[in-house]
Amino acid sequence: MQKEDRSNVEKKEGVAGNPQEIFSWKAPLRPYRKRSGKIIRFYLALALLLSLIIYFFGSKVLLVPIWTLLFLFYVLTVTPSPKIENKITKFGIETAGITVRWENLSHFYFIKKFGQDVLTIVTNPPFNYHIYLVVPDKKTKEKVKLLLSEHLVYKEKPPKSLTDKIADFLQNLVPDEEVTSKGSPAAV
Repeated sequence: MQKEDRSNVEKKEGVAGNPQEIFSWKAPLRPYRKRSGKIIRFYLALALLLSLIIYFFGSKVLLVPIWTLLFLFYVLTVTPSPKIENKITKFGIETAGITVRWENLSHFYFIKKFGQDVLTIVTNPPFNYHIYLVVPDKKTKEKVKLLLSEHLVYKEKPPKSLTDKIADFLQNLVPDEEVTSKGSPAAV
């Protein structure tokens, strides 16, 4: 078993304990970037503004989902994700204790999220579920791309649905943090 301390990646090829495992790596469950209080204040101000607008229009029931979303944004912004082991086996992909067989998978592509590469695997219709796996470095990305290309179709540019386009538009509305010369977010 090979270990790289600088990227916290554990790679195994043809492990004697499990001959069905082809390749594995450890990475965070989701992309994460530490945020400053500026972003949390932005979420809070947006939730207050929407709450006031909805309150004065008389739909007090809609206040609950707004504050629930605020809490979700807060938790995802403050809490780093745990490390999990992702595996490519002879039978499919295994991640977070869930195995998806090759027969159920359609294609894959890579996207960038918070400066990290994210492998997106799409299942066959009619469900079209998406599996998101963080890939920690370029070497692992190339190895994963090579291994998955033997079983699945690789798409250079991901197809974007209307929902994806709306999510990208809304993501561009959120202010980006100022980065100091040391690379950490600026104190507000």
